[in-house]
Amino acid sequence: MNAIKNQVQLIGRVGNDPELRSFANGGKMLKLSLATHEIYKDSNGERIEKTQWHTILAWGKTAEHMTRHINKGDQIAISGKLVHRSYEGQDGIKRFITEVVVQEFMLLSQNVVSEAA
Repeated sequence: MNAIKNQVQLIGRVGNDPELRSFANGGKMLKLSLATHEIYKDSNGERIEKTQWHTILAWGKTAEHMTRHINKGDQIAISGKLVHRSYEGQDGIKRFITEVVVQEFMLLSQNVVSEAA
């Protein structure tokens, strides 16, 4: 093995409509939240359900494609890398953020909303 890569794959539901931002240099960034859900039994045999929320970022053409095809509630699969960063809040406290930067995505199912006639 030449190198171990920073690679993450997630399948989940989109928690909000994607936010596309455009920058003065022409660059584009998309941000959304993705919920992954797991069910398992603990050591006492009790059923445990857990939902994890992930901050997802996409840049450039990937961001544009995701904006056109993905909406809140859709189930998607993503492949990307983990990125960690920190910043100091207005209160002077250092905060840490972990995000997933998308390299590829696939729409698995669309959230279909029907309106009463």
